[in-house]
Amino acid sequence: MAISASAGAGSAAAVARALAPHAVIEQNLERCTSPQQVCAELSRIFNVGVTEVALMRVEGDILNFVFPTELQAAGFVPLSSSKAVAARTASTRKVELFNNFMIVQHANVFETIKLSTLGQSNAPGANTIQKLMTAPVTDSHHNVVGVVQVCRKGLTPTDSGSDFTLNDLQNLEIASRAVGGLSFMHAV
Repeated sequence: MAISASAGAGSAAAVARALAPHAVIEQNLERCTSPQQVCAELSRIFNVGVTEVALMRVEGDILNFVFPTELQAAGFVPLSSSKAVAARTASTRKVELFNNFMIVQHANVFETIKLSTLGQSNAPGANTIQKLMTAPVTDSHHNVVGVVQVCRKGLTPTDSGSDFTLNDLQNLEIASRAVGGLSFMHAV
């Protein structure tokens, strides 16, 4: 009987160790005080460039970019848009992963804007989104307050790097919940 109790305790410890990476993601993001810090942390977590992370906040019936800064002045995404992946993410409340994003119908106007302050490449086609993960950002009451997107850019899918995995998508979902509790995600 002592053996099975010991085995149970060992199993519980193994489960706790396995869950630790998720707790680290949440803790690191909950310490962030700005959209720039959140996106830098997401960039680190998913091993992408900071120009490959976007954070949008729901303001009325639109999504406004809070990061990258250059996209704040470029416009917004109507929540009613049928072509914007971010709008669909907010309305369906579902995480999605696209490792062949070029074939997905989407509004690509924001891909044409140079993110010069973040060191984005000037090479033709290098900033084309090839792979994308998207997740709704929800508050403690489960209201959608924004959308976070992480992508891989490049001239071709091969140039953009490795495919996102289901584990990556799960980590983005965990991250999006942590971001939902941050004060700057709530419209003023």
